[in-house]
Amino acid sequence: MTELLDLYLCETCGNIIQVMHSSYGELVCCNKPMKKLIPQTITQEESLKEKHVPVFNGSTIQVGSVIHPMNKEHHIEFIQIYSDDKKHTQTVFLSPEDTPKITSENNNYNHAVEYCNLHGLWLGDK
Repeated sequence: MTELLDLYLCETCGNIIQVMHSSYGELVCCNKPMKKLIPQTITQEESLKEKHVPVFNGSTIQVGSVIHPMNKEHHIEFIQIYSDDKKHTQTVFLSPEDTPKITSENNNYNHAVEYCNLHGLWLGDK
């Protein structure tokens, strides 16, 4: 079963899709089942060294306690923040020239995921 906001990757063409309506069935692209992206998580202590975990700092959420490097070969493609009930979301799509941050005055956002083109999906919580 797919769940609201789940992300799926086509390992053939690289398409990434997000579930907007929970349901049953298999998601297929390029005639193959898509892979569900499971966000990586680490301990709070490890997060001080890791540059992939979204970090909440007031109204700004940045990727890494030390900002993740951004270049053509290694960059963050998007950051998405969302509320506990998943009814409220905000997404920013990034290019290698951008700083991997998102800003929101909405205090309902308690979770963030980011997608690194080399290291996949990462989760950070407020």
